[in-house]
Amino acid sequence: MSQELSVLDDDAPLDIRLTEEELEATREHIVSFIRDVVDDANAEGAVIGLSGGIDSTTTAALGVEALGAEHVHGLVMPSEVNTDENMSDAERVAEMLDIEYDVVDINPIAEAFFEAYPDATEDRMATGNVRVRVRGVLNYFVANHEGKVVLGTGNRSEALTGYFTKYGDQAVDCNPIGNLYKQQVRQVAASLGLPEDLVMKTPSAEMWLGQTDEEEMGLGYDTLDAILALHVDGPLSKGATVRELGVSAEQVDRVVDLCERSAHKRRMPPAPEPLF
Repeated sequence: MSQELSVLDDDAPLDIRLTEEELEATREHIVSFIRDVVDDANAEGAVIGLSGGIDSTTTAALGVEALGAEHVHGLVMPSEVNTDENMSDAERVAEMLDIEYDVVDINPIAEAFFEAYPDATEDRMATGNVRVRVRGVLNYFVANHEGKVVLGTGNRSEALTGYFTKYGDQAVDCNPIGNLYKQQVRQVAASLGLPEDLVMKTPSAEMWLGQTDEEEMGLGYDTLDAILALHVDGPLSKGATVRELGVSAEQVDRVVDLCERSAHKRRMPPAPEPLF
């Protein structure tokens, strides 16, 4: 079912794609991981929020491979800031994978929060995070009712830089693609035979109208992945990373700053050390 598809931009500073052997092993490993999570929880299957983007599409496809379409339930949760195109893509993914899905308009739920505390409604980040957290609550509402687990859709690039909403899109039971850089997610998606327009789609969390991931982070995913792989996860110094990748020192500093400022998101809420 794999397809030949370039998932690397011509100007990408580093190729971190998996070899064919690594790709096959990774797919099998993730599929086995999903089965183990569901089995360990004695669950009936999995619930996943579908955005029409590459991460949720890839995770859903892997979930179907692991559990069977009849055990995966998709939720499409549009709001006023979601484009019709993305929501149509989300439904297209569910129908392509032949999974049960429901469309739940989150506008009335989000508006209840905005009406309860109108002082915060001019804060774009705060209102955007409300929408993301509402989706997380709905994922668990359905999963609890059906005796299922919630599959997260976060990748390694987003996790390291904190590009997710705390107690929102990372309020999940597991992250099947959580160890894959964005470039590698595209590669896995292509190997699964997913449509090219979804594989290469411009990523957006759609927290507000016109938002894109790369614009908000200040650099493209291929550059981000390269700096993460060689400097944050890897052994190279800042200077060596600049020389090796041909990126700027400011870009390296930007990635390091994103990682450091989001460290709290990757930890359990702190408590004081016990005195006794």
